[in-house]
Amino acid sequence: MSGREVWRLNPFTSGEMEAGRKLFAADWRFAAAAGAPAVLPVMRGVEIAFAGRSNVGKSSLINALTGRRALARISHTPGRTQELIFFTSPSPLVLVDMPGYGYAAAAKAWTALIHDFLAGRSNLARVYLLVDARHGLKPIDAEVIATLDRAAVNYQVVLTKADAVKPDELAACIAQTEAALAKHAAAFPELRVTSAREGVGIAELRAAIARLLRERGG
Repeated sequence: MSGREVWRLNPFTSGEMEAGRKLFAADWRFAAAAGAPAVLPVMRGVEIAFAGRSNVGKSSLINALTGRRALARISHTPGRTQELIFFTSPSPLVLVDMPGYGYAAAAKAWTALIHDFLAGRSNLARVYLLVDARHGLKPIDAEVIATLDRAAVNYQVVLTKADAVKPDELAACIAQTEAALAKHAAAFPELRVTSAREGVGIAELRAAIARLLRERGG
């Protein structure tokens, strides 16, 4: 099976796809920004967070999911965002854009703030760890995975920018990533593959998040 065929697989029912569409068609808005543990917003609803190396496409993915071009600000300066950014809608779901990592400017952000957030949010249902499909898992990603393991947080890898690689390269990246994640009990075993630019995989990720929200009673 080619990489392009892999990323087009859809394991969701039409009802789940519609639930995902409705969930993200809501009026999503910026809710809060926290640059220190003391100013984290009061827990509400069900939170999911998006983590990844700087410029991996976190903001682009959030914008694609919500259908809003500028809900999450896209920075061309690696490591610029050093706060946790919270987005809410009328639904119980809360989206959290985590600071990027991998650059000196972002190193400070991945200290007490992130550790307190991961350890102290009982309503945090999952961390989506974004990985650039052009590069696969890097040593810095392994460090973050170790942090997530220690925090006992459920996490799932989402490959981004899948349109930028050839099908056989994508298939190899998927296989290598799945093999690496098989060694981590806290990692959700199934990858999601996306392209925010082409919109591929976005509807399926919406459906997956809607399923997670339902399972958490949201």
